[in-house]
Amino acid sequence: MTEQVEEIVSRLQQAYPDAECELEYQTPLQLLVATVLSAQTTDKQVNKVTVRLFEEHPDLESLLQLTKDEIKEYIHTLGFYNAKADHLYLLFRQLADEFGGEVPQTMEELTKLSGVGRKTANVVMSNAFGIPAIAVDTHVFRVSNRIGLAHAETVEKTEAQLQEAIDREIWSLCHHLLIFHGRRCCSARRPQCESCVIQAYCESYQKGMGTTLSAKEKRA
Repeated sequence: MTEQVEEIVSRLQQAYPDAECELEYQTPLQLLVATVLSAQTTDKQVNKVTVRLFEEHPDLESLLQLTKDEIKEYIHTLGFYNAKADHLYLLFRQLADEFGGEVPQTMEELTKLSGVGRKTANVVMSNAFGIPAIAVDTHVFRVSNRIGLAHAETVEKTEAQLQEAIDREIWSLCHHLLIFHGRRCCSARRPQCESCVIQAYCESYQKGMGTTLSAKEKRA
């Protein structure tokens, strides 16, 4: 890891000492469900839904009793709730039938589950099982490519480049730091460049791009 990357990480740690997963959960299964629900939805919105869902159906046995319509009733305030309900209904059965009722811990197995892509799998591996991972969501993609930790057109390539640039033992930490910075400072359309703690290390700012959105950011 280069000195510049170390300085970026250090400054972000000082700015966001509380950087951690903001989804509320008690078990790996609950985190998996919450992360599936978080697609194109804020964590705050997901937490409002899952507080009741997890209170009334805390484990797989009880979640398996829900029909698709009942799942939809719990999550109907979220975007794409119909598709998410379909995914969860199938996911619960996959866990019971294919994984002995346990949430798997590998990328290969997790991404076999309905509604689970690399981002969700990385979130679960990192936060539920302590496995180093960098989940590239909209915020991580935007911030890492703006500041120059990555130079990639896709989420997959961004993940690979971040893994190369950052020491493995702090992958999970950096995932949270980049998310917090994206939410609190480096927003999509109005980044607060003048108050940014890593302004001096940001390629986009140094090139005078400021609030200009790149083509890849518009697609993300």
